Amino acid sequence: MTVLLLRHGRSTSNTAHTLAGRSPGVDLDDRGREQAEALVERIGSLPIRAIVRSPLLRCGRTVEPLAAALGVEPAVDDRLAEVDYGAWTGRKLGDLVKEPLWAVVQQQPSAAVFPDGEGLAAVQARAVSAVREHDRRLADEHGTDVLWVACTHGDVIKAVLADALGTHLDSFQRINADPASVSVIRYTTLRPFVVHVNHTGAALNPALAVVADPDKSGDGAVPSGEAVVGGSTE
Repeated sequence: MTVLLLRHGRSTSNTAHTLAGRSPGVDLDDRGREQAEALVERIGSLPIRAIVRSPLLRCGRTVEPLAAALGVEPAVDDRLAEVDYGAWTGRKLGDLVKEPLWAVVQQQPSAAVFPDGEGLAAVQARAVSAVREHDRRLADEHGTDVLWVACTHGDVIKAVLADALGTHLDSFQRINADPASVSVIRYTTLRPFVVHVNHTGAALNPALAVVADPDKSGDGAVPSGEAVVGGSTE
């Protein structure tokens, strides 16, 4: 199973340099809407079978053009929602950097719990659980490898990638997930493989279509969950 972790397009909060969190009504800005439309060209030709998204507006807007092009009805999963930043929600980032908790978020995020909100360790647990459950569900439904999209938020994506990389959450700030970026994880019976991180190019590697179509893999394919000796088949 292969998931495309899609961050929502640039939002009005991104350009205002505020921490949107779960604030209602935060929409895409003009650039974000362009990014959403561009997803049809970037990944619309891949054999995507399902789209699951955060319940927040900016994620809904991001997947609308892609879902329409694919003829897929997006599902909503609350576990893919943005971090509940509690009392930090809506505040300017320039003000938050002065808070003592900011240093904890940067240096030991596993210990960070936002005032009246949730902790980043809990965010990772819920998001990884959601991704893995949808992976299993789609495998059972289709009886084969499936390529699917999970549209969510920057810190959520970074937390899921850290888990897939086998990296402690305290290192997740080393990972980038820009607006409208795509990161790719292939889950197997033995381990996850991180295929792409923070892809923002014009088109995603069409080889993903082969990954999701076992009929194209050929007799020499490496068994699922096994790493290729030498690091690549290319």
